[in-house]
Amino acid sequence: MSGKIDRLERFTNSFSNWLNWVAGAGLVGMLALTVGDIFGIKLCQAGVPFFRPIPGGIEVVAFLGVVVTGFAIAYTQVLRGHIRVEFVTMRLPPRVQGAIAAFVSLLGLALFILLGWQSVEYGLSLQATGTVSMTQKIPFYPFVHAIAFCCIPVCLLLAVEFLRSVMKAVKK
Repeated sequence: MSGKIDRLERFTNSFSNWLNWVAGAGLVGMLALTVGDIFGIKLCQAGVPFFRPIPGGIEVVAFLGVVVTGFAIAYTQVLRGHIRVEFVTMRLPPRVQGAIAAFVSLLGLALFILLGWQSVEYGLSLQATGTVSMTQKIPFYPFVHAIAFCCIPVCLLLAVEFLRSVMKAVKK
């Protein structure tokens, strides 16, 4: 069983790394758009011809913020970069630590399953109503579905963490 868990973990880690590159590209896009918008505003105010603020730039930056945040969550889980308070559990026996870690992983798994499911539901409702952004008329639903998609590798990582913690808890 450990071999299958290792394979799942390797696949999920590499997939999470790929998602992190997408998040990084989104961050570069946010930077470029913000800088371009500021230059457009300042040069337009200075009277330089042909320069204007980017229409809907704030909207696009907000959508890219969704991409950056959503696509980076799984890689943060790979790096164990989320907040953990272990100063109490460090003093406990390894089996108890494993049981507590399994419980926490199970709670996290339930949370991200719920987040993914509700994101799909919300995205479908946005798609049905045709909700779009005000300036650029960009549909909201693909970004909400992207959040749901990004929950999949987090759930897989938490499932692997849960299984490893259970194995640690029942280990003799």
